[in-house]
Amino acid sequence: MSDKAVIQEFFSIGEVCELTGLKQHVLRYWESQFRFLNPAKNRSGNRVYQRKEIELIQYVKHLLYTEKYTIEGARQKIDEHRKDGALRAEARGALGAETLADVERQVVELLAVLDQSKPVPESRESSEEAT
Repeated sequence: MSDKAVIQEFFSIGEVCELTGLKQHVLRYWESQFRFLNPAKNRSGNRVYQRKEIELIQYVKHLLYTEKYTIEGARQKIDEHRKDGALRAEARGALGAETLADVERQVVELLAVLDQSKPVPESRESSEEAT
């Protein structure tokens, strides 16, 4: 067996929800609104997503939640990128921007926790009163 890590190629809807921060009903709704979101189904009838579909889901999420497009506007934007061959690059760029924003949020949260754990320095007056 190879020493290299096995790269997961297929994801369940639960795994996609965990990766994207979306609820299952949102993904199912988006499948009805964006024809390119059409995951295959396994023998059990469960949705199976590929990496490229997850990138597109992240791009749709970026357009809707960050760029504030309507569903129709997001559909048009994606069609434009698909026609000029830039869809994959746009999707990956949005994923990078979302990842960076998430890291920034985590750093801010961490700094807030660290600020709360700092000991509060005593004021001079209170330390002089104690002596």
